[in-house]
Amino acid sequence: MMTHTNKNLYNLDELSGYKVAENYSDVRGWDVKDANNRIIGKVDHLLVNKTAERVVYLDVEVDETLIEEGHDAYQNQVSEGVHEFLNKEGENHLIIPIGMTIIDEKNKLVNTQQIDSSTFSKANRFKKGDVIDFEYELNLLRHYRGDNTIHGSNSVDGFYDREEFNNSFHHRDLE
Repeated sequence: MMTHTNKNLYNLDELSGYKVAENYSDVRGWDVKDANNRIIGKVDHLLVNKTAERVVYLDVEVDETLIEEGHDAYQNQVSEGVHEFLNKEGENHLIIPIGMTIIDEKNKLVNTQQIDSSTFSKANRFKKGDVIDFEYELNLLRHYRGDNTIHGSNSVDGFYDREEFNNSFHHRDLE
């Protein structure tokens, strides 16, 4: 279990002295659209990794319709072992790596062209305010990428150097 002391991710608003950098949009409250342009939820929080000193995930409150779809997907599954992923009541949050999103400032939208709604609906969710452990981050990234080879050698070091966390795309050069 992960203890509070080596907590990896913090809500931006629980860190004093941290704020959204001036050249970033504060996307909290914005709708999130999937690869098929469907709204899958709303940004609830920005998650910061203190070592990387930047926002690495968007914490998204998932849309109810997606949650219902997820339930159907599980009922139709016949394969064993799928139930360990079953989301419980009240688990309606997901994290999305910042580098897998494109911020549309004009329309106040967050788009993710790499992940579709069925991937989201089958993803493992958590309750608002749960401490997110590194294992969850790894599993979710594998799920989004459809790639089980991703590993963090059980260490967070260098994990956020991956392209999935690189949002330089949306970063204006500092003067």
